[in-house]
Amino acid sequence: QVQLVESGGGLVQAGGSLRLSCEAFRTFVVLNDMGWYRQAPGKQRELVAGLTSGDHTNYAESVKGRFTISRDNVKNTVYLQMNNLKPEDTGVYYCKTRPPYGSDSWGKGTLVTVSS
Repeated sequence: QVQLVESGGGLVQAGGSLRLSCEAFRTFVVLNDMGWYRQAPGKQRELVAGLTSGDHTNYAESVKGRFTISRDNVKNTVYLQMNNLKPEDTGVYYCKTRPPYGSDSWGKGTLVTVSS
């Protein structure tokens, strides 16, 4: 079955940067729509950044200009580069894939904590 493995989360100071990785197994990120979501404490899960198989990107208003989603087809990995991090960015970040056929798959999540 499809599996997504996130990594790169951790503790970072406000204004710092972090890069999250999502490695996919038994599916190909080049063929799928990919997305990064986050869930802050006490809040609903929200879309942070999306990347379609046609290379269309979509960002939450709160992260525009600071976050960049990309993929490496050779490594079969999707990245989320996060710059100028703010305490409001704190949360568990989840990777999601939507293949052309079949159901969505989610990773287990990686925790990002931004201190002030």
